Amino acid sequence: MTCSLFSVSRVLGDAAASRFWAWAVLIVVGLVAPVQAQTPPDAALQPVPGPASNVVQVLEAQGDSLWIGPNLALTTDGGTSFREAEAPALQDDDNVVFAVDVRTDLPGSSLVAAGLAFDANGQSAAGGFLLSRDGGETFRFEPPALDAGQDTTITYGINTLSARPIVQEAGSAPQGLATSASGDTLWLAAGQAGIRYSTNDGASWQRVVLPPDTLNAINPDTAYDFPIAPAGDQSGFFNHIGSSVLVDASGTVWAGTAGGLNRSTPNDRTNSGARAWQRFTYTGTPNGLTGNNVVRITEQVRPNAPNALWMITWPVNTEPGQQQRFGVTRTTNNGASFTQTLVDERIFDLAFDDERVYAAGDNGLFISEDDGATWTATRRFALPSGAYHRPDAGVRAVTTTRNAVWVGTTDGLLRSTDRGLTWQLFRASAPLDPDTPGGRSVDTYAYPNPFTPSADRVVRIRYARDEPGTTRVRILDFSMQRVRTLRSEGDASGEQELVWDGTDESGLRLPNGTYFYEVETDRGSARGKILLID
Repeated sequence: MTCSLFSVSRVLGDAAASRFWAWAVLIVVGLVAPVQAQTPPDAALQPVPGPASNVVQVLEAQGDSLWIGPNLALTTDGGTSFREAEAPALQDDDNVVFAVDVRTDLPGSSLVAAGLAFDANGQSAAGGFLLSRDGGETFRFEPPALDAGQDTTITYGINTLSARPIVQEAGSAPQGLATSASGDTLWLAAGQAGIRYSTNDGASWQRVVLPPDTLNAINPDTAYDFPIAPAGDQSGFFNHIGSSVLVDASGTVWAGTAGGLNRSTPNDRTNSGARAWQRFTYTGTPNGLTGNNVVRITEQVRPNAPNALWMITWPVNTEPGQQQRFGVTRTTNNGASFTQTLVDERIFDLAFDDERVYAAGDNGLFISEDDGATWTATRRFALPSGAYHRPDAGVRAVTTTRNAVWVGTTDGLLRSTDRGLTWQLFRASAPLDPDTPGGRSVDTYAYPNPFTPSADRVVRIRYARDEPGTTRVRILDFSMQRVRTLRSEGDASGEQELVWDGTDESGLRLPNGTYFYEVETDRGSARGKILLID
């Protein structure tokens, strides 16, 4: 996924680096035995009321487990309950989750790996990693995958190549994570830091040598003299800027960069561990990539046909006359040929439900039943009565669990259990019940606040009832004159909401300013304030 966002604590980084085993002496019936005492984990899952943000740009699922950014939240029961990683790296710093990989099918462990990022003056920066081997119950923090200043050469087979060390967090945010089938290797796409891998759960990382922009293949047994450096200086290459990574079911590693798609099969690995790579690029024909920036790679498992590889490909027009375009590129034969679909659509994420394909993009949620030959698109999601989702909200992420499809938008998290016919909406909220874990309780609140009618369409007023009945909300101006009354007949018990569009009883848009509201339920009256700015 591609986005930009927030600094990792140097104290936490030092603490993570100083983990050690402490030994104690236990005397049991005259036997002295060593006991291992581990440093406490850097994060653990705690109950929360729901998603941490209404802007959901990262989703990752396996089985019934759904992991959600920008904080690392988990639901395993279809959204009935949520838990979130209580991590200093997320709570005390400005980090958000940029990439997640989940593998619950590994021998002896269940891996959850989250790449963190922060905003460095408008540029996404590496914030480290949270890694778990117990399915996310506890996490360990590891610092960003950066170089030391003296890392100026890399051995590649018979070659010793010069390298520009990547020592700055800015520009090296984790764009993608992938795990090998055995679970012993974690792969990373990290922007300026390129493609890297770790065999010790992120404690250290190895930089991967990919072809320069001038070559379409490299082999560790062939002599070369090119530098390892991302584009940005005179000797750098777009193919050394990491955008995405995938390890497919056959064990083939696919690395997406700003310079194309790179493939290394299990047979391309030498005894020394170095890999040969084949590079695929934009060709200007319908049989190649739509663009050279491969921002996402996903594998569609097809029981009755070879698995399909789908890539989100964006333009990087680095040469005069190029016509690279946004779109999706697909191969079913390991890169021997490609087909294009959704050309000129900026897509952010892909997911699959057997033969059905979902694509999250600027213009909504796209669905195809015929391998991308045709698509239907929607921006309006059928919700229960009283729920509202902005039709202009961006669709940024999509994934599937066993019985549902989930969609992350800029106006909440959506879930459908009937293949997109109807939807349930989840939004970030403060608990209205004092016994609800995870935050400060309130009697009522309104969001978004401040409220901009031209952009937000409506402001939602949240409240709770003990018994079913009618709810009334009065909107008052700064002089405490009533300008609008909202009513909801037949409210159920529990948390509810009413929406206001910023108009008076006549439907006229009200001027900017401070407005007060009063909610009347069976619990009594509760009051709040809304700032209207347009």
